[in-house]
Amino acid sequence: MSHTTSRRGLLFGTAAVSAGALLTACTSNDTEDDKTATDNRPAADDKPGKHVTIGFAGPQADHGWLNAINDNAEGRAKKYADVSLEITEGSNDTAQQIGQIETLINKKVDVLVVLPADGKALTQVGLKAMRAGIPVVNLDRVFDSAQAYRCWIGGDNYGMGLNAGRYIGEKLKDKPNARVVELAGLDNLELTKQRTQGFDDALKNYPNIKKVARQAAEFTVESGQAKMAQLLQAQSKFDALWNHDDDQGVGALRAVQQAGRDDFLMVGGAGALSAFQAIKQDDGVLKATVLYPPTMAASAIDLARAIGQGKGVGGLAEFEIPASVTLYSAVVDKSNVDQYLSTGFR
Repeated sequence: MSHTTSRRGLLFGTAAVSAGALLTACTSNDTEDDKTATDNRPAADDKPGKHVTIGFAGPQADHGWLNAINDNAEGRAKKYADVSLEITEGSNDTAQQIGQIETLINKKVDVLVVLPADGKALTQVGLKAMRAGIPVVNLDRVFDSAQAYRCWIGGDNYGMGLNAGRYIGEKLKDKPNARVVELAGLDNLELTKQRTQGFDDALKNYPNIKKVARQAAEFTVESGQAKMAQLLQAQSKFDALWNHDDDQGVGALRAVQQAGRDDFLMVGGAGALSAFQAIKQDDGVLKATVLYPPTMAASAIDLARAIGQGKGVGGLAEFEIPASVTLYSAVVDKSNVDQYLSTGFR
């Protein structure tokens, strides 16, 4: 379950491009001044630099995606000899998470990476860190004020829905009177509304396709199974299903198997290992999943390290890291699943 307010920004992968990649782009027509300006740009790279202590505070890892966020942050920090990671236990209690972040502020960490349990409620502690001279990398769930962070990095919920809709649309574009259904997440979350809006907007490009039902679940296996069973009972025939979350998709697939249905294709969301394995095996309805990559936490560590060392991002010309980084919601199906298996979360 990935909670964010969607931001439009700059696509940035977890692997930084070396400064040399930019230098090789220089041509014989470049002036000496141009070359010097590029050569002197302090791009982030894997070479050890100034030591940086990064404080990491996130919510309780009570969901596969959130657990993967912690794993990605810790794993990335270990790759750098010049990074120390101070990581909190994680809590869904707002007051407790604020206290954990204040402890990191008092420890005078160099940079903070924060995935707030509640972006609005934790805005003030983000502001407090920034005022104390500690840059904040705001991960996924966004603070209410841009003054509370130096950089935001997260996923694209609207883009998830858009790409799920495009994938299904292309599969069904030649089928007359195609019918699709949607198994959404929690309807009280803005991210769920964004995923549905993206999906609906994509389907507008396919006049032969009609969304005939939508059911909201709760990002859990149990709710996925219960709500999918209701959808199957209410809809005796449809051609495709988009499920917002791979964790609740485990339950949805159970309901499908119990109902003995195999007459439609299913697209998941987020990028769980179980989904990748089912797609690779290709003996059921699940044919693809749209990513909401937990690797964003590894990229947040990269960004925090670059901030702490006063560097930019390798592969970009600017001296500073971007203010906003929006990850792309790639579609993973049988054609490319091997590439993504190592990123799947449990």
